[in-house]
Amino acid sequence: MDALNNVLNEIDSILWGPPLIVLLLGTGIYLTIRLNLLQVFRLPLALSLIFRAKNRGKGDVSSFKALCVALAATVGTGNIVGVATAVKLGGPGALFWMWVAAFFGMATKYAEGLLAVKYRTTDERGEIAGGPMFYIRHGMGEKWAPMAAFFAGACILVAFFGIGTFPQVNAIVDSVNIAFGVPREISDGVITILVAAITIGGLQSISHVASRIVPFMAVVYVVISLGLIFMNISAVPDAIALIVHSAFNGQAAAGGFAGSTLMVAMQKGIARGIFSNESGLGSAPIAAAAAKTKWPAEQGLISMTGTFIDTIIICSMTGLALVLTGVWQGNSAGAMMTTDAFAFVYGQIGVALLTISLALFAFTTILGWNYYGERACIYLFGTKGVLPYRFIFIALVASGAFLKLDAIWTLADIVNGLMAIPNLVALCALSGVIVSETQRYMEYREKDDQG
Repeated sequence: MDALNNVLNEIDSILWGPPLIVLLLGTGIYLTIRLNLLQVFRLPLALSLIFRAKNRGKGDVSSFKALCVALAATVGTGNIVGVATAVKLGGPGALFWMWVAAFFGMATKYAEGLLAVKYRTTDERGEIAGGPMFYIRHGMGEKWAPMAAFFAGACILVAFFGIGTFPQVNAIVDSVNIAFGVPREISDGVITILVAAITIGGLQSISHVASRIVPFMAVVYVVISLGLIFMNISAVPDAIALIVHSAFNGQAAAGGFAGSTLMVAMQKGIARGIFSNESGLGSAPIAAAAAKTKWPAEQGLISMTGTFIDTIIICSMTGLALVLTGVWQGNSAGAMMTTDAFAFVYGQIGVALLTISLALFAFTTILGWNYYGERACIYLFGTKGVLPYRFIFIALVASGAFLKLDAIWTLADIVNGLMAIPNLVALCALSGVIVSETQRYMEYREKDDQG
């Protein structure tokens, strides 16, 4: 088993090293240039469309619900644990590079959402089906079908053994046990029953729950984070200066962090940012494809706000909390580090609020990834594969609290990276389609505004 772990760890370190990070960031930069800084000049329009999109086209759910399903899967433990890990290893400067990854990632997420709607189709049950496997196969041509199948297979593995189950279940049961003393078995049982009840209802059930929980959990977390920031408002300018300074000199200005280098800050910040907002991994467009819209670019803009909300807003709140309270220089790590930051200001109430936020973040991630994996399963095996998939997923959720196999976590990281590669290839290959669809939509809006 040790030999297997060593091999998997070596593959993981190579896969998630500089080449893939450069590919992810490079794709975002390339699309940003081709789209003329769309994430800057069209962000106000994108934010307004979240609630004002007309939902006139074919689709299974509203654009808002499609965004909530994507955010359900995206906003997870990475926003709390991942940010803390990045800042612990890379210093405050990691937060700056997380912002950089998010900025260019917004262009990537826009492109994913656009292509998802452009190349979506209908499955055997009459439901909308879309995502990277469809825009790879139908956009790039049938000869690329094996790459589309490869993506779908990796997506199922991530849903089963990665982001979709074990890390989220463990995060919930551990945090609830520490904060409230609830036995892990009871928490696991409740999670399993809720997941089974919601996911068996399919997209309509998942989107209904996500559209209720996601806005609530995001607002709660932002409010308590803003409270912490306002209580330390006089220190905010120095904290931001430290973040920027540390990003470029690789040494924390406050001292006591000699191991932090520029490359570590960049690598951890960019990698954690990508893990958190999933821009380029190809997961969110699976949900975006189901949106009721006739304009691919419109859903692309709405999808783009997911990265803005996830990283620019929520991850920034976590990062500022860690820097303002100084806990990043302490001995705690991961979720406990963020817990210490909120306890520093709010005491036990802060611990309870953070635990509730973490539990909701993790629970909605399970729901979102259940849907992603199911759509990938339908692509590979047809609708006959849905019921077996759901039973396996629920069984894995039920066992998630009791499995702590290092090989599984490492394998999850590997297949997560393998999802990104075919998706990024498709985004670059279809960049011409992305640009032309964008121009078509903007011309329509100009005429609509004039007429």
